[in-house]
Amino acid sequence: MDRPIQLRWWRRRGWQQLLGVAVALLLAILGAVVLLGPAQRSLRMSLVGVSIATVEQGVYHDFIPLRGEVVPRDTVYLDALEGGLVTRVLVHDGDRVKEGQPLVQFGNTALELEVLQREGSLVGSITQLQELETTLEQNRASNDRLLADAEYDVIRLQRALDRREDLIARQLVSVEERDQLQDQLQSALRKRDLQLGSNARQEAMRVQQQPQRREQMAKLQESLAITHDKLRNLTERASVSGLLTGMDLKIGENRNRGARLAEITPDTGFNLLATVDEYYLGRVQEGQTAQVERAGRQWPVRVTRVYPQVKDGGFKVDLAFAGETPAGLLRGQSLQGRLSLGEDKEGLVLASGAFLEGSGGNWVFVLAADGSTAQRRRIKLGRRNAEQVEVLSGLAAGERVIVSDYTGLDRIDRIDLK
Repeated sequence: MDRPIQLRWWRRRGWQQLLGVAVALLLAILGAVVLLGPAQRSLRMSLVGVSIATVEQGVYHDFIPLRGEVVPRDTVYLDALEGGLVTRVLVHDGDRVKEGQPLVQFGNTALELEVLQREGSLVGSITQLQELETTLEQNRASNDRLLADAEYDVIRLQRALDRREDLIARQLVSVEERDQLQDQLQSALRKRDLQLGSNARQEAMRVQQQPQRREQMAKLQESLAITHDKLRNLTERASVSGLLTGMDLKIGENRNRGARLAEITPDTGFNLLATVDEYYLGRVQEGQTAQVERAGRQWPVRVTRVYPQVKDGGFKVDLAFAGETPAGLLRGQSLQGRLSLGEDKEGLVLASGAFLEGSGGNWVFVLAADGSTAQRRRIKLGRRNAEQVEVLSGLAAGERVIVSDYTGLDRIDRIDLK
């Protein structure tokens, strides 16, 4: 018996039409994606809260702003040489002092006792050394007397023997008496020679040791002077002339040896200490010039030292006035100026703004011609200062760029301005 054949569902006419429509729709979507590209992430912003700058063909001025603090060129620290109890304060903070002027007096009983003991020991050593020198001198004098006596005996016996020779020839004196005189003369000669040798050896030793004794005596005298100075150091004196600052001492308080008492600023002039952003660490060098403003006049300064340590996003530089120093400068005063990093260069420039922190200068939002939208674009920037950035590529003269803060815009491709 014949039975009807049923078609598969995908071969039925209705399903074939639906399948064709689905394929066509899928192809249309794929074509739209290819032609239109991926969807852009956009954000609506108010035009009122946006800062806009125009790319211009101009001159890039390679400088950075400078804020320098007036600091003394030289500072002399005043520390307690011995310390102790403050008994008198002879000057006050802000006074002008002269070199050698007494400033503070201390009392130190323990130091005074130590000095007395040390002084007694040194005086005893000096006395012993002086007594040794006296003894050596007395020994030398005694040796000279012994030698003189020995030489006298030789001369006396020689004369007596000479007189006996004539008497012996006339048989007035016996030969035995002459022999006795000869024996005495030989003994006197030996004693004289021994005394001469002993005197020579002792004198050589005395002469050899004399420089050592003198050096030892000089050291003892020096130590005694230093010991006396310890008591004189209880009175602190100004090491240089200048302005006394940072002194805050009260009678009765105790300060240890080496404690900082004050500072003296000598009249050698002032320098500037400025903090520069760490971005310019590799570009700031010794010898570069700058200008600071004071009393409506520009004063030239130059970089004398660069401190490479970075702290709180900046590093410090010392600047010295290149010529005349402004009058009336006060320690801690601030001066504004500009530090030149290189020569001016003509090219595309754009005003600096907060966008540099958000994008790092790698991309910006460029406004369309009608100003209704801003499109994200990759760019390349060069040098920058507080007012300008140097445009190397990605922008053209006349284009307008959003230069305000880009916080929260990292993933945004287009901004719709209203």
